[in-house]
Amino acid sequence: MPPSIRGVVTGFTYMWAFSSTGALLAHRFWRWLLARGPVDFNPGRRRLVNVAGNAFVAAPFALTGFGALIQRTDFRVREVEIPIRDLPPDLEGLRILQLTDIHLGPYLSERDLARVIDESRNLRPHLVVVTGDLISMSGDPLDVCLRQIARLRPDAGILGCLGNHEAYAQVRRYTTDQGARLGIDFLRAQARPLRFGAATLNIAGVDYQSVSDRKSYLLGAERLIAPGAVNVLLSHNPDVFPVAARQEYDFTIAGHTHGGQVTVEILHQSLNVARFITPFVSGHYSLPRPSGATASIYVSRGIGTIGLPVRIGAPPEIPLLRLVAG
Repeated sequence: MPPSIRGVVTGFTYMWAFSSTGALLAHRFWRWLLARGPVDFNPGRRRLVNVAGNAFVAAPFALTGFGALIQRTDFRVREVEIPIRDLPPDLEGLRILQLTDIHLGPYLSERDLARVIDESRNLRPHLVVVTGDLISMSGDPLDVCLRQIARLRPDAGILGCLGNHEAYAQVRRYTTDQGARLGIDFLRAQARPLRFGAATLNIAGVDYQSVSDRKSYLLGAERLIAPGAVNVLLSHNPDVFPVAARQEYDFTIAGHTHGGQVTVEILHQSLNVARFITPFVSGHYSLPRPSGATASIYVSRGIGTIGLPVRIGAPPEIPLLRLVAG
């Protein structure tokens, strides 16, 4: 089966499973409520109960449709201030645009990605970082994705790291080489110092760190730190953040979680599958560093989807991260 068709079949299968499971649970819950209520209903009341029950059971299908047809491509710019202790004046207000988890393929078209790139160009970032998962599987249009990203052309360039799906599709080397031809520098256990006036912003990048190798997270990454610079780490998965803080990175930029992709708020708590992997699901977090300063991480919800082509409560985002003294 061609990858594009396989992706569509898989996506619709997940959507049907998600919707029908929700409908089945709603039906069982409604039957349980009725069993605990009064036995005698007049005809008018029974019709009302039946209509309400049908609407309750249909709700998961409506919610899935909303997530697939509307919120999945509701791209939002999110501007966030990132406080960094002793930030040099020449880095004050520096704008870093992040693109992550694009997953260009059956459920994100080139037209949709072009909309994201056009909006990103309007934000006029000084630097663009790409934190992995440009595609989902082998056969997805990787070259198209790279060409669209290359349209950005910020003053300080485009730097990136690789995600787990580049590894799954076995295109890490190709992505790195083709990206370099287009002016996109993917950092694989490498660092690039960028000069802004009298200040240096040192950008380090690592490949996806497998959860099965938690004990060796960021092994050797401390050697990429530049003394006297503001050190930023690009890592696809955010659960490396405690290690990055211990290694004295000022700021980590990550993705991978999709913000949970389907998130439900209950009693002021966000419930989603990403919380089984990491406590750093979406947004800005901080941890103390051994030096006494604070390390920050920003985790983006990303652009695309994986598996279930739906976003509910976790719309895609285009983060614009602004460095400030703090």
